[in-house]
Amino acid sequence: MRTQEKIPALIHQTWKDTDVPEKWRKWVDSWRLHHPGWGYRLWTDADNRAFLQEHYPWFLPVYDGYPEAIMRADAIRYFLLDHFGGLYVDMDFECLKPVDALLDGRELVLGCEPEAHTRLLQARRSGFGRIVGNAFIASRPGHPFWAHVHRQLVGAHRAPGALEATGPFFLTRAVDSAPEPASVTVLGSEVLYPEVSPYAAELFGPQEADYERAYAVHHWSGSWVRDDSGAVRISTGRRFRFWASQGLQPLADGQLGPDAQRRRWASGAPAPTVSCLMVTKGRLAMASRAIACFRAQTYRALELVVVDDGTDDALERYIREMGDPRIRHHRLPPEGRTLGELRNEAVDRATGPYVCQWDDDDLYDPERVESQMAAILALGAEACFLARERLWWPARHKLAISCARVWEGSMICAKDRMPRYPAQRRGEDTPVAEEVVRTCRVVSIDAPELYTYICHGGNTFNESHFAEHFEVATQVWAEPGAYAERLLAMATRLPIEPRDIAHAETGAAAARAADERPRTAAESAPGPASERPLVLVLTPLKDAAAHLPGYLEKLRSLDYPREAISLGLLEGDSEDSTPELLRQVLPGLEAEYRRVTLVHRDFGLHAAGPRWEPGLQRRRRSVLAKVRNHLLTRALADEEWVLWLDVDVTDYPADLIQRLLGARKDIVVPHCATTAGGPTYDLNTFVLHPGAGTLNWSQWLRDGILQPPRGFGRIYLDELRGRGLLRVDSVGGTVLLVRADLHRDGLIFPPFPYQYLIETEGLAAMARDMGTACWALPDLEVLHPLPVPDQADTAVLSPS
Repeated sequence: MRTQEKIPALIHQTWKDTDVPEKWRKWVDSWRLHHPGWGYRLWTDADNRAFLQEHYPWFLPVYDGYPEAIMRADAIRYFLLDHFGGLYVDMDFECLKPVDALLDGRELVLGCEPEAHTRLLQARRSGFGRIVGNAFIASRPGHPFWAHVHRQLVGAHRAPGALEATGPFFLTRAVDSAPEPASVTVLGSEVLYPEVSPYAAELFGPQEADYERAYAVHHWSGSWVRDDSGAVRISTGRRFRFWASQGLQPLADGQLGPDAQRRRWASGAPAPTVSCLMVTKGRLAMASRAIACFRAQTYRALELVVVDDGTDDALERYIREMGDPRIRHHRLPPEGRTLGELRNEAVDRATGPYVCQWDDDDLYDPERVESQMAAILALGAEACFLARERLWWPARHKLAISCARVWEGSMICAKDRMPRYPAQRRGEDTPVAEEVVRTCRVVSIDAPELYTYICHGGNTFNESHFAEHFEVATQVWAEPGAYAERLLAMATRLPIEPRDIAHAETGAAAARAADERPRTAAESAPGPASERPLVLVLTPLKDAAAHLPGYLEKLRSLDYPREAISLGLLEGDSEDSTPELLRQVLPGLEAEYRRVTLVHRDFGLHAAGPRWEPGLQRRRRSVLAKVRNHLLTRALADEEWVLWLDVDVTDYPADLIQRLLGARKDIVVPHCATTAGGPTYDLNTFVLHPGAGTLNWSQWLRDGILQPPRGFGRIYLDELRGRGLLRVDSVGGTVLLVRADLHRDGLIFPPFPYQYLIETEGLAAMARDMGTACWALPDLEVLHPLPVPDQADTAVLSPS
C-alpha cells in the first residue's frame, strides 16, 4: 500500500518580475500572515523558464510558442506543483484563515468557481456544468494528475484562447478525465471562490457572497471572466453610432451598445438562429480563415451554410474532420453557375430566421454577429448593415477605414424579407442590399473593425475598384510603422495566426504575378566578416567512421583561428568504429582547438530502410532534434555563435565562417548542394511559394508533420542563385549558423510537431514566433553528395 505523501507547506506565486504591483501586495502578504511557518517562493518569468529548461525542457517549444503571456502563467503552475508540490495561488487571491485543515489528509485540492460563471456565454457554449478554477491549487509532488495535465497541455496548445489552452476550461476537462479521480478533491465555490466576477455581476446582478465557510476569496483581477471569449476581450460598455430607416425614410440615429441585449441573452432570452452563408470554390486557405472567424463568434445561435461548387473535395474533408455540427457543407456539381445563383442556393438551405452574408475571402471580428443582432433586436429592425468597414490590401501593405455607405457584404437580414439575388457573376449583392434598404426597417451601425474587406488579387472586382475605395477612405495606414501596428492590433482580435497573415500578404503578391520569385526580402550578398568572435562547431554523428577523416580534414582547412573555435561532438547508436575513432582523435583535437566536448549517448534509433522514407520521418527527426538539443546543452559555454555542421558535408570554402558571420543575421545558412552549381541537397531550407497559402497542405500531413513532395509550395536555393542574402521560411541543419544567445533564450529543435514542423524546420518556425527571421546565402555553396543507396541510412543523423 502506498504511503500517502503530504502536501508540503510551501506557497508558490508568479509575476513577471519581483516588483509586485501595489494593488496586490496586501493579498500576497495575507498568505504569509496566516501561514508563518510555510515556505514562500515568488517565481518571475525568468525563473519559470529556467525551471522548465532544467526540469522539463521537452515542454519549452510549447511554452515559448504560446501567443499570450497568460498561457505561460497558467501552464507553469502545473509544472511547479508536479515538481515541488505545495500551494499555488494567484496574486489576486486573499487568504482569510489558515488552509492547513483544508489540505490535511488530501493529495490534490482544487475549487469550483461560482455557479453563475457556468451561465456566461463562453461557458454555456462549451457545455460546462461546473468550472474548476486554476487560481488556487494544492498538491503533493509527483501526483499522477500532473503527468496527465502535461500530456493534455501538448494536445491543447493550439486551442483558441487561454481558457481552452491552459486556463479553467482546460483544467476542468483535465479533472474530468483524471487517471486517479479518487485522489482529486474539488471543493465547492463557497470555500475558495465565494465572490462572482464583476462581469458576471454586471450580467446577472449582484450576487450575495457567504464568507462564513470561506478560507480564501478570489478578487477576479484580470481573470477569464473579464475575457469571456477566451482569446478576445468582450467589449463591455462599448457603444457605437447607428442610424435607422424604414423604406428610405430616416427614423432615428444615436448611439447604442450590445451590453443590454447581452444581459437579456445571459438571463435566458431567446437568441434567434443566424445562418451565415458562404459561397466558395477552390479556396481552402481563405475559406478556412473565414470558418475560423465563424467558430470564434460570441453569438451562440449560429450555423454556417457552405455552398461549394469546386472540383476537389479538400474543403469538404477539412470541414468533416473539424466535426463541428453547426457547419453544413453542400457540394454542388461544377456547372458554372453564377455567384447570384449560388447565393440563392445558400439562402434556400438556411434554417435560421436570419441570414448573414459570410464571404470566404474576408475576415470577421468575433463580436460581429452579436453586435449586429443586438442592434436588430434593440431597434426592432429587419436588417442590419455596417456603415463602414476595414479595408486591407496586403500586397500594398495598406489598411484603411472605408467611407460610410451601405456595405453589401455586411448584411444580416430576416430571411423572409430577403429578395432573390440576380443571376450575375459579380455585383449580385448590390441590388439585393438596395432592395432591403428600400423595403425594410434597416439599421446601420458604425463599427468598421467588425468586418475586414480584403483585396487579395482574386476578387470578383479588379484592383481599380479597391483603389477607389482607398482614395475615399476616412483613414489610411500605409507607412510601414503605422501599418504594422494596425495590422498587429487587427490580428490580436482575430482567430488567425501570424503565419496566416504572412500567407495573405505573399498570396496577394502571387495573385498579381503567379510565377514571381520573392524579391522584397532579399539583400545584396555580404562580404566576409573581419571580426573573429568565439564559435562553437556542433556535429552529431552516427555510423560516421567513413566520413570522420574527411570531416576533420575540412575542418582544419578553415582559415578561422582555431583558438576561437570550440568543438562539440555527440556520438550515438553507432554500429561501426565511430566511437573508437573518436577516442583516437580526441587528444589531437583538444590540442588544436579552444575547447572540445565529446558526448556519447544512444537514442535507440536503428531504423531499417532508407532514411528518407516518409514513415520514418517523425521518429527519425524527433531523435535528431533530441540529439541536437542534448549536444547543445552539454557543449555550449561562453561562445557567441553556434555553427551546426554535418559530418558528411564534403566541401566548403575556407572562409565559410567569415562569410556566414558577414551576413550579420542571427540565423543564416549557406546553400547545401549535391554538386558545384547543382541541385539543392538540403530541402529543409526553402522559401514558401507566393501562392503557398492557397494550397491544400493537409494532404501531405503524415504522423503530425508536413511531408510534401519536392517543390510543392516551396522554392529551394538552387532556384534563387544570384539573389545575394535572402530571407527564407525554413532552414536545414547540414550547415547552420545561429547566434548562441538565441539558443540560450530558448530556441531549440522541437522534437515533436511545432506548427506541423519538426527539428530544423520547427526551429525556424519557433524563431519566427520569437521575432527572429531566418536568412540564406544562395551563392555560398557547401557540398553534400547524394548518399550511395546501400549506405543511405548509415552515414549521419541528417535532416534531409
